[in-house]
Amino acid sequence: MIYEMRVYRCLPGRLPALLKRFENTTLKLWEKHGIKQAGFFTTLVGESHQELTYLLAWESLADREKKWTAFQSDPDWITARAKTEEDGQIVGNIVNQMLVPTAFSSVK
Repeated sequence: MIYEMRVYRCLPGRLPALLKRFENTTLKLWEKHGIKQAGFFTTLVGESHQELTYLLAWESLADREKKWTAFQSDPDWITARAKTEEDGQIVGNIVNQMLVPTAFSSVK
């Protein structure tokens, strides 16, 4: 299993809009494309309270490429994303890393 950690750094005041988009739209589209989330987190203590961090679980890099590409090109996603950004851009930047569990990790 490969895990992808993604950190969305929102523009000031836009985190609620991002959370709403995930809850109402993105997760349903991920289910449609077989994308498995492994957890979502907001920052309680840290550098910024305008971040959403989440983990995705992939069988392989090829699995990720196939499913993520299908999601990104889905007309329903493209439309929904544009609609949720009618009031302005939500995310300032995205940082992502592909992670592999260690031999002693509780997550495999």
